[in-house]
Order: sequence, then C-alpha cells, then structure tokens
Amino acid sequence: MKLTKIIAGTVCLAALSGTMFAQQTVKNQNDSRTETTVDEEYLSNAEDVIITELATSPEYDNKLVALTYLEDAVAAGRTSPDIVAALQGLAGEGVTTQARTKGRVMNNFPDIRAKACDILGEVPSKEAKNTLMTIAQDDKEPMVVTAAVRSLGNIGMNDNNEVVNMIAFIQKKYAALNPTSSLALEILNAYEKLAPSVTAAEDRKTMIESVSEIASNYHFVTPVRTRALGLLKTLQGQGNSSSKKSGK
Repeated sequence: MKLTKIIAGTVCLAALSGTMFAQQTVKNQNDSRTETTVDEEYLSNAEDVIITELATSPEYDNKLVALTYLEDAVAAGRTSPDIVAALQGLAGEGVTTQARTKGRVMNNFPDIRAKACDILGEVPSKEAKNTLMTIAQDDKEPMVVTAAVRSLGNIGMNDNNEVVNMIAFIQKKYAALNPTSSLALEILNAYEKLAPSVTAAEDRKTMIESVSEIASNYHFVTPVRTRALGLLKTLQGQGNSSSKKSGK
C-alpha cells in the first residue's frame, strides 16, 4: 500500500473507534440492554477487515500500524478470530510465511515478529500457544524467541508438559550455540509461571535440570545466574512438599 492508504486506514480506524466509544457511552447511560447491536457488530467487522488488510500488506510500515491497532484491540478485549489470525500471521512474518525476490526473503522483520509474539501472550488460547511454540522452535532471532518464551509463560498452558519440554530444548540449544542472558532470564520467568502446572516428578526434573544449567553457565550475567539459583531452591522446595503430601 501507498502512504496515502496507510493514512486512510488509520483515519478510518480512528473514526470507527470514536464511533464505538460514543455508542458504548450512550449504551451505558441508558443501561437498557447488554446485547451487541447490529451497528456495533458491523463496526467491529470493519475494524477487523482494515487491520487484516494492514497486517497482510507487504509494506513494513503498514505492519507497524497493524500492530498498534492489534495491541489496542486486545487490550480492549476485542479478540475476534480475525484479530488472532492477524497476530499469528505477523508472528510468523518471514519465517512461517516468506515473500522472496530472486531467492531473497523480503519480509524478514524480527521486530514485527517479536511484538506480535508479545501481544499474543495477552490472548490465552490454544491457538496462540501453538503459534508461539512454533515460532520459539523455528525462529533464528534470539529477540523473537525471547518474546515467544515470555508469552508462553504468560499464557500458562502446559498440557502434558509440552511447553516446559520445548523451553528446556531451547535453553540447551541457545546455551550451546548463542548463550543470551535476556533469553535465559525469560526462560526462568516462564518456568516460574509454569511451575504450578508441573506435578509429575519426571516433568519437574526436566525443569530443575534446565534451571541448574542456567545457574552454572558463566556465559550468563551474574544477576541471571543468581535468579536461577533462587528459582532452583523454590522448585526443589516445592518438589519436597509434594513428596511429603503424597507420602513418599
């Protein structure tokens, strides 16, 4: 899209948002009904169409505009299937979907992917979790992987310990190839949030071993290793408590 189209889309969205706010104010004042009106449904659909158009545009600036409106929509609780699909597309921009010219990837935008991953962390759904797991495993940029891990911790889903196992794999991979303190810190944060979902002793062992590796890796800055030691004590204490309760 041209710059004029970006501006037009932005103005249109702003107008839609203003109209929706005005309608919501009148609705609250009247306090006569709670159903979504036909007009509100139409405006919501129009917003989704514009955001989708911006998100799927080949232009980098349009994707930035889309992320701004996606962030606002999610913050306001407007997480329609189109909104989630737009975020999933942007999270994989240049990785799961590639635009090539003469063999060169033209849509490799790590900052777009990282921001989309962060916003997906505010959408606690199986679809968002699955997308983030794919990005965390397939993306080559530490900043994007870091955002994906952070959001997986925020979502908190860990069926069959799949998320913890995947994060442990990522920790080993990057510790060997490209030890990054910021990623290690987000891994620790994610483990802390996911710990309540880990009940089996073998699953807890996976997490404890991963945290121990961070604590003993001197490629990471001291605050990260100190944080790992603190989390390790907490996890071991939780494991001992669970054993006592089960009579083991």
